[in-house]
Amino acid sequence: MSRVSASPSSEPTTAHALLRRLHDHGVRTVFGVVGREAASILFDEEDGIEFVLTRHEFTAGVAADVLARISGRPQACWATLGPGMTNLATGVATSALDRSPVVALAAQSETHDIFPNDTHQCLDSVSIMRPMTKYAAELQRPDDITDVVDSAMAAAMAEPVGPSFISLPVDLLGSEVDTSLPHPPAKIPAKPVGAVESGWQEAALKAAELLGSARHPVLVIGAAAIRSGATPVIRALAERLRLPVITTYTAKGVLPHGHDLNYGAVTGYMDGILSFPALDTLFAPADLILTLGYDYAEDLRPSMWQRGADKTTIRVAPTTNPVPRVYRPDLDIVTDVRAFVEHLDRHTAGLAAKIPHDITPLRARIAEFLADPHHYDDGLRVHQVMDSMNTIMAETAEAGEGTIVSDIGFFRHYGVLFARADQPFGFLTSAGCSSFGYGIPAAIGAQLARPGQPTFLIAGDGGFHSNSADLETIARLNLPIVTVVVNNNANGLIELYQNIGHHRSHDPAVKFSGVDFTALARANGVEAARATSREELLAALRKGVGLGRPFLIEVPVTYDFQAGGFAALSI
Repeated sequence: MSRVSASPSSEPTTAHALLRRLHDHGVRTVFGVVGREAASILFDEEDGIEFVLTRHEFTAGVAADVLARISGRPQACWATLGPGMTNLATGVATSALDRSPVVALAAQSETHDIFPNDTHQCLDSVSIMRPMTKYAAELQRPDDITDVVDSAMAAAMAEPVGPSFISLPVDLLGSEVDTSLPHPPAKIPAKPVGAVESGWQEAALKAAELLGSARHPVLVIGAAAIRSGATPVIRALAERLRLPVITTYTAKGVLPHGHDLNYGAVTGYMDGILSFPALDTLFAPADLILTLGYDYAEDLRPSMWQRGADKTTIRVAPTTNPVPRVYRPDLDIVTDVRAFVEHLDRHTAGLAAKIPHDITPLRARIAEFLADPHHYDDGLRVHQVMDSMNTIMAETAEAGEGTIVSDIGFFRHYGVLFARADQPFGFLTSAGCSSFGYGIPAAIGAQLARPGQPTFLIAGDGGFHSNSADLETIARLNLPIVTVVVNNNANGLIELYQNIGHHRSHDPAVKFSGVDFTALARANGVEAARATSREELLAALRKGVGLGRPFLIEVPVTYDFQAGGFAALSI
């Protein structure tokens, strides 16, 4: 049998029905790379859906992940069969570990030729995707496509939110469908659907009592709190009761960057970066830890807050506790985070404001880092780069706007500590999956989600060049992303671990030859500059935001590796 249909169908096909149902669920963009299934689907079968061609399927998956995270709505990505699907798998893993509702779609061999590992480009894609998805299915009949999409969407939007996967045999994709079959309207929940245990209100009253008796309570916020719509009520409660707010990487921005109760985002690298007992300063005085939407995948581990004073811990989340071995809360409340905070607010109306514990020494140490005026002949330091990006973001973004995206590497933890974030998801990184090359697709997703706001990307030379082909995608879409490549010609984070474990490094495992990233950018249609000082970097950033089109800045950097101060990384 032919792999290409003999003639175009004049009747609606599975491809029409697929795109129509995605549109019904609010999807307006499909990111991806198309293969020979193009004979069955053009992606113009449904008005209102745009196909965004990427250079790599991983880019498609991460761009969908970030657009879904910011919009709060499911998004879609596409790959061809076989290697396209396996390339997409890392993007699917990103949306699984970073908790974004993504529907991943991939072509499959014709139904009569599905012999995994024997047919050309044929793999058992559902079995490959099932362990990292909420739902994985292969279409069996064309008329089932609407129901399959509905099932995928429902699973993706159930907490913990994550990816669904649909495998589409190419002969079924081009088959005619019966449009007379009745289908209910697409069900679009206002926010993800979570678990609610009976009696949670009584448990919330106990939480109010514990909060009232605590001397130094602290709120620890995860991304599920943002997904629940709890950000405004968390801010109001924190301000009324003077409660310090500490976040995971992902939840930065729940309180604005400069808010006096914003005690920052936590990374296990912070003591080593700052050469300062930051974790003790943040957590040792606390006697109550109230985690709201906490998620272990976001890489703030309970061992980080178990310092100093004995602590009572309260967990509030829309899922049952998946990690009781490492997080044993004294009180575990399974319910919607916003509903809990509103309930808590009502039942603490007469409670006097707390006196937040003092972190002035930590703030002074951070300010000292960011103000570092020294000129280093061997390259800027990453804290100087972050301070420069913060400065121009403050000049450029409207109040409560702007996004700083970080690829993966040692520099990312400087971003966790120092990057400006004045809105939820105002700092974006992959806390859960942390795959090299995350930065470009995440910046694409962020800029498409917030088209009127500035987007800055910081990336290391290692991660950036692992996915740099999609610079062309940024250029083709003319997205005004300002990219800063901090270049030390090495995998710096791995060099850090070499020093932690061996007190020396081994160059063949971490060092690269030089790449001229400004020439690479220009070759892909992106204007570029090189900056070797604070002054040059500030000028280049200002130029970049003023252009209104893509711009890249290469910045030579050096890390001062110290093996000490990273004990918090122990699991």
